[in-house]
Amino acid sequence: MACVLSLFRPQPFLALIGRWKPPLCKMSMDSRARLVFAAAVEAVQPDTIVRQSIKRKEDSVTIDGHKFTLKHNLHLVGFGKAVLGMAAEAEKLLGDHLVKGLISVPKGIQQTLQEHGKGHLLLKENSRIKVMEGAKNNLPDTDAQKAAEEIKQLASELTENDILLVLISGGGSALLPAPILPISLKEKLDVTRKLAAAGATIQELNTVRRALSFLKGGGLAHFAHPAKVVALILSDVIGDPLDLIASGPTVRGEVWPEEVLSVLERYKLLNSLPSSIKEVLGRPGPHWKETKEESTASEYVHNAVIGSNSVALMCAGRRARELGFRPVVVAPGVCGDVRAVSRLYGLLARFACSREEPPPEIAAEMLRLGPEVGVESWDLCRTMQVLGEGRTEGWGATCLLAGGEPTVELTGMGRGGRNQELAMRVGVELRDLGIPPNGPVFLSGGTDGQDGPTEAAGAITDGGLYEEAQAQGLHIDTFLTNNDSNTFFSSLSAGKRLLVPGLTCTNVMDVHMLLIPPIPITIR
Repeated sequence: MACVLSLFRPQPFLALIGRWKPPLCKMSMDSRARLVFAAAVEAVQPDTIVRQSIKRKEDSVTIDGHKFTLKHNLHLVGFGKAVLGMAAEAEKLLGDHLVKGLISVPKGIQQTLQEHGKGHLLLKENSRIKVMEGAKNNLPDTDAQKAAEEIKQLASELTENDILLVLISGGGSALLPAPILPISLKEKLDVTRKLAAAGATIQELNTVRRALSFLKGGGLAHFAHPAKVVALILSDVIGDPLDLIASGPTVRGEVWPEEVLSVLERYKLLNSLPSSIKEVLGRPGPHWKETKEESTASEYVHNAVIGSNSVALMCAGRRARELGFRPVVVAPGVCGDVRAVSRLYGLLARFACSREEPPPEIAAEMLRLGPEVGVESWDLCRTMQVLGEGRTEGWGATCLLAGGEPTVELTGMGRGGRNQELAMRVGVELRDLGIPPNGPVFLSGGTDGQDGPTEAAGAITDGGLYEEAQAQGLHIDTFLTNNDSNTFFSSLSAGKRLLVPGLTCTNVMDVHMLLIPPIPITIR
């Protein structure tokens, strides 16, 4: 422990940065937190990320460092909640060479965008891209299945002279259901639901999904061969694993029936399988085979993650600096139960707000909790080192940023989501650390603009939350037990702490923000 704690003392390389003087900002901590969150969301808007990723020069285009020649040979498909805006921008940039396009998007998304004044994310009237809506409530349905079949047909007709641009975002898996016959959509959905209820991991769920689908697990790229396939991906998965985002339709990786049977046996579902799934899994070998050309020629498929939680945090950090904070990104992959996550943020706040060198017990508990919630020990050591440097040199206000997707154990029947509940729990952790502008502020918000079934994306909290609630007759513990965070924040001070950004048109998981005010230096 002594070796680890030595990292928190001033280090020579940090001294090279020099003493940073923040710009003067008279805005409240609450207002600045909201502006930093808005910058994170703006950074991953579907049209913005596509525009930044496609470099057009005459009749050639460069994407992710790969150059392609355009000869009226471009085709486009897409599936996901943010794909409509991605497609609209792609057509603006490459439309003169676009032959045909087809995208599968959520039910009602076109009308919703129109009603919210987001017309720039809609296709033009003369667009060559066909829009098909489906997957109501983010569940695969017959409309989405029909779109998947048409996407497969489009891909299958391409030649070696064609380019297929594939646009993928969160929700893409539900919008591209293509069960292998004779499996029905309902049968496939029932199996994956039972696996999820039994506690299967996302990797296990995707192992089963890929084996029961024609298009997942590289299937779309397979059917598009020998055309060149370029996928632009807006990631909503921790770590941006290409094979998990929308179940990897452009990521080659065949799943064999034996693997699936092993997963189903692990969760005691083998005996209850419908005969159609048993038939498909009983077939020898993979359900489609790569040609020799496919397996040896990597130039046929290029996958590029163009938007992610890391991108959002980076741009949030820039805005935080403009608003007078020294930004520090802790980690982009926070996960695990909100109880543990809130405890970690509470400890970080105590460490950062300490006027003297914090007790070693705080660092020890953080290092114990970190791996449990997806934060590496190295990232915690780095963060504490920077905070320690700031304390001794008087850097002023700090903005700690993190992202990810924690989970909530449901014990009640209330309304809310992980972000609002996390904000409540962190508020309790901050109880004795003072109120703004002299105490820390915490924000947790979903970049998709919603937190659970509510219109709020999250909430903002500080050390005054507990007393404020008590003064208004609201008992935090009761609301937490009932998972009723939205009712709590809506009732508290007329909902002023709620984060309600409206329709954001994107999704790269959540943004967590801990604003630390300037801490007076204690000189011994």
